[in-house]
Amino acid sequence: MGDIVVGTASWTDRTLLASGWYPASADTPEKRLAYYAKQFPIVEVDATYYGPPNEQTTKLWAQRTPDGFTFNIKAFSLLTGHPTKVSAIYKDLRPETDKKNVYPGDVPPQAYEEIWSRFLTALDPLAQAGKLGAVLFQFPPWFGIRRSNKDFMLEVAERCKPLRAVFELRNASWFEGANQTETLDFLRAHELPFVCVDMPQGHKSSVPPVVAATADLAVVRFHGHSDKWTSKDIHEKFGYEYSAKELAAWAPKLRDLSDKAGQVQVFMNNCYSDYAQRNASTLIDLLDSD
Repeated sequence: MGDIVVGTASWTDRTLLASGWYPASADTPEKRLAYYAKQFPIVEVDATYYGPPNEQTTKLWAQRTPDGFTFNIKAFSLLTGHPTKVSAIYKDLRPETDKKNVYPGDVPPQAYEEIWSRFLTALDPLAQAGKLGAVLFQFPPWFGIRRSNKDFMLEVAERCKPLRAVFELRNASWFEGANQTETLDFLRAHELPFVCVDMPQGHKSSVPPVVAATADLAVVRFHGHSDKWTSKDIHEKFGYEYSAKELAAWAPKLRDLSDKAGQVQVFMNNCYSDYAQRNASTLIDLLDSD
């Protein structure tokens, strides 16, 4: 079996802080990160989707965690084609517009290039410390299967080198009928790591939980099965606690995936209260039980 590491998609969520998961002694951001890093070997940083990080912050993350700890970074929304708040963009690169949200096409080409450069440069302290795992590119639901989107994924992978980009597709067209084989073959041909997601089914934004290795790294993200998936309230959307039975059904799939990929990163993204942390601990125990 290859290497499987399990963590969560947050360590700072306010409902987690209120849940009592952290001991009273972990009363500062520094102590909370240190405590988290004793429980899990990896974390996914989702805050970087809403606003790009700065080097001072990533330097502190590197300093406050032990050797061998890994951070995966979610790509800034503008770099994945999502609508992005103008206020989230670097001050000197903000487009002159009355719009609250902008897309890549609303930003001057030179500014767009500079945003890419600054985002990736901010990750240098983690990379230099050997603590940067991968950069998650989660594409919008309207990013469907077509040649231009495949070309953009190749462009993203090239831009990120030598950093590793991993790809989460959220449009069902990639997986319909023969498209699924075409999608996975494309990813394998270019050694692009595929991100499998477990999420509520039956919605317009639903994609199936395809478990597949397309490179020497595979990522699995657990979004939960909330019956309020379409809610604008992020805690209602992700407020789902997996049962031990549900997680036990995933353990053999993850082991099989690690045989094929070599390394598997697993993230519980059901970030409400301490659901993700408790589910991650349960899944680790299940994987260790054999």
